Amino acid sequence: MSMPATANTDITSAIAEAQARFTAANPKSQAQLEKAAKVLPGGNTRTVLFYPPFPLTMTKAEGCQLWDLDGHQYVDFLGEYTAGLYGHSNPIIRAAIDNALDNGIVMGGQNLAEADLGAAIVDRFPAIERVRFTNSGTEANLMAVSAARAFTERPNVMVMEGGYHGGVFYFAPGGSPLNAPFPFVMGIYNDVETCRALIREQGTDLACVIVEPMQGGGGCIQATSEFLTMLREETESSGSLLIFDEVMTSRLAPGGLQGLTGIMPDLTSLGKYVGGGMSFGAFGGRADIIDRFDPRREGAWPHAGTFNNNVLTMNAGLTGMTKIYTADVAESFNARGDMLRQTLNGLADKHGAALQFTGRGSMMAVHFRRGEIRNVADAMEGRNELRPLLHMDLVSQGIYPAARGMFTLSLAHTEDSFAALEAAVEEFLVSRSSLLGA
Repeated sequence: MSMPATANTDITSAIAEAQARFTAANPKSQAQLEKAAKVLPGGNTRTVLFYPPFPLTMTKAEGCQLWDLDGHQYVDFLGEYTAGLYGHSNPIIRAAIDNALDNGIVMGGQNLAEADLGAAIVDRFPAIERVRFTNSGTEANLMAVSAARAFTERPNVMVMEGGYHGGVFYFAPGGSPLNAPFPFVMGIYNDVETCRALIREQGTDLACVIVEPMQGGGGCIQATSEFLTMLREETESSGSLLIFDEVMTSRLAPGGLQGLTGIMPDLTSLGKYVGGGMSFGAFGGRADIIDRFDPRREGAWPHAGTFNNNVLTMNAGLTGMTKIYTADVAESFNARGDMLRQTLNGLADKHGAALQFTGRGSMMAVHFRRGEIRNVADAMEGRNELRPLLHMDLVSQGIYPAARGMFTLSLAHTEDSFAALEAAVEEFLVSRSSLLGA
């Protein structure tokens, strides 16, 4: 959908004005970026955290609140891109980490908590019979895809447009020159017939299909049951493996989206919150596949990683999974998220704005268009030039979302923090109404 030249000019001017106010309000964060840029390219070591004119430097976090270098306070709706499920200072998590620290950090051996965390994961996620740990979701997906290629003795990997599976699996429009050098085959998310034909065309060259049951970085776009069912049926027929990337989506139901949909992948990748807010990743699935990593067997696959079983993550993750984020809590928490998203969409309808929040449970993303959004191509049809304006306006009102328009909830959020977001979004809808029409 294109906009008249006048409207585009108005948006550009509005963004420039909002960024000028942001710059005037945050001189210390600007100076910090300039200092950091002397040693870090762009003053940054994590691309997703950069946004124009410069990112805020955070100095303190507590509960669902953040404070920046210039002394401003925010309600955190970025939530570490789903890793911050427990908020910033959960006392039960903190106690688990303190207890682990008391017994030493790096021990160079197996520890008690790793087996218990593994058992909690196997109990929680129905498609995981065995599991191994890594340090990030990127590593987890790298190992899962590599295991699928080794197990099937096939080369090709099918991914989806708009998918994100970590720093070397970036499939947004334009892709990335740094992607892992696998022979990728590109499918279209939620396009049942196109992807069915592509899997059949690949035949015995296809090792696996890796898919998010809801695309997170791609805009919180849910997969249809028909799409996931087709992927399960076609991969079984072709002898390839189905991998669910549930690094983000595993928080959306007690057993992840695999448990909610009843569609069982061969392999699953996990990360983010499962480590209790510490660095973490995991991959698991069918015993006959993951048991190939058993070092007691002849010809076992190697899998190294100094910090795979680090005691801080193992104890924080175990505590979070067993004492805090129980099945009942997962259900009620995500129900609250669904209600919040419905409220925000109701505000957009009330003000006649071409804007909607997609997602599920405790994850959502904003899109500047009406109508169904089934994939990244649909999302790109919206007025995405408005996204930085929304970001600047929300930050000015003490709301801290992801610059790309993603909002993630934490257990520390209260009804007051939800009300603050609702009020800030409504203020945006009212103040920018001339730019948000059909």
